[in-house]
Parts: sequence; C-alpha cells; structure tokens
Amino acid sequence: MKTNETKVALVTGANTGVGFQIAKALAENGYEVFVGSRNLQKGEDAARQIGGQTQAIQLDITDNNSIRNAVRKIEDAFGYLTLLVNNAAISNAGIPGRTMWEILGAQKASSTSIAEMRQVWETNVFGTLAITQALLPLLRNAKASRIVTVSSSLGSLTLNADPENAFRSGFDAVYGASKTALNGVFLSLANELEGTHVKVNLVSPGFTATALNNFEGTDTVEEGSREPIRVALAEDIPNGSFTGPATYRTAQGSQVPW
Repeated sequence: MKTNETKVALVTGANTGVGFQIAKALAENGYEVFVGSRNLQKGEDAARQIGGQTQAIQLDITDNNSIRNAVRKIEDAFGYLTLLVNNAAISNAGIPGRTMWEILGAQKASSTSIAEMRQVWETNVFGTLAITQALLPLLRNAKASRIVTVSSSLGSLTLNADPENAFRSGFDAVYGASKTALNGVFLSLANELEGTHVKVNLVSPGFTATALNNFEGTDTVEEGSREPIRVALAEDIPNGSFTGPATYRTAQGSQVPW
C-alpha cells in the first residue's frame, strides 16, 4: 500500500470511447489510473495504448463479485481513491444492428420492452450507484476526492419539456429516462455529501459518436470528451454541478438544466 497522496483514479468503461479519452488525459496529468473494463483483455489493450501509470481492472458494475474484487484491488494497492469517473453505460439491450432511430423508436414509453428497460437501468442507474457506494470508503480515505458521473443532457427534464428543443423526440423511456434517474440519484448524493471532502459532479459529453448511438452522433469522440476531461481534471468545480459542452453555454456558463 502506498502512503503518499498520489492521485489515483478509476474510470469505468474506459477501454473505448469517452472513457478511454478521460483515462488517457488523467494519465497524462500524473494520475495513477485504473482502466475499468468488463473484458479484462480489452482493458489491458487500452492500458497499453494509454501508457503511463495505468493498469487494467476487470469491472462489470452489474456484478457484485466483480465490484468487490475491483475495490479490493484498489484498496490493496493504495488504500484510498482520489477520483471515480462513472462512465460505463449502455443504451439498449435489444436486437443488435439497428440504427439509433430504430432503437429510439423501440424505446417509447407506450411500447418498450420492460425487460430491456430493466437491463439498461441495471447498468446506467443501479450499477453506477453500486460501484459508487462500494468505493465511498476509499474516497473518504483520500484528503480530497471527487465523483464525476458522465450523464447526458438527454436526461434533462427541463430541456425535454421545452417544445423548442429539437432533440426532444429522442427522449425515450429506456436510455434517456435512465439518465434522468441517474441525475436524480447523484444530485441526491451530492446533497448528502455537501460539506464533506468528497465532491460530486455530473457532466454531459453532448451528442458524441460512440457505440451508445451506433456512432451516429454529430460530435467526434475527441470533441465529446473535452468537457468530461475538463471536469475530471478540475478540482475547484462546486459540488453538485451538471455541465455540458459549449453548445449548452448560457449567461450562467455551461450548466445543463436538470
């Protein structure tokens, strides 16, 4: 166990996409980074590409044994955690090979498969909270620590209630609403931890082309990673913030409405 306050981060779902870019940026900025991946081999491949002080860690946030093993590995190596980046998520659990709009069409509240909804929420909401709860003792062991959760502006009730919002039709009961629930859970956690040395922040990457949307997003993964990287590296962002990319900027900054 190391006793000095080296900055230690875990990024879930870090073997590809936005998670990979966040892990890479953290490693380049002096963090010891655990690259979380359901498939250990893919995680090891990603860690080799990133270089620096990185190591793969097998982590399926819907599997309690996997969570326990990951927490034990971090605890044995460091005894604390400086930064948890909750990035792992899925957008659907149905028939593969569909376009993004076909998936959204199948996820309407009036007709979606409840089994698919449960499976997506199991990862995006329950699994994300499960890994966070399991790591809170290690986050509390650090002098100052942060939880950064990658969410989506698609989960904003304010934006989706606005008839002028062009993306409103994409608010579905499966993925979109899972991000609404995620926002609520982590705002609750931010309120609970207010006044402690553990801060909670949420961030939206914007409409980024990743596997979540069958690579049909309008922004490249590099563009979509900018705001999550900024939030992951920043240590002075107020607890309980929810920010997004430049396209969401208002007079109040890049705050995304809940």
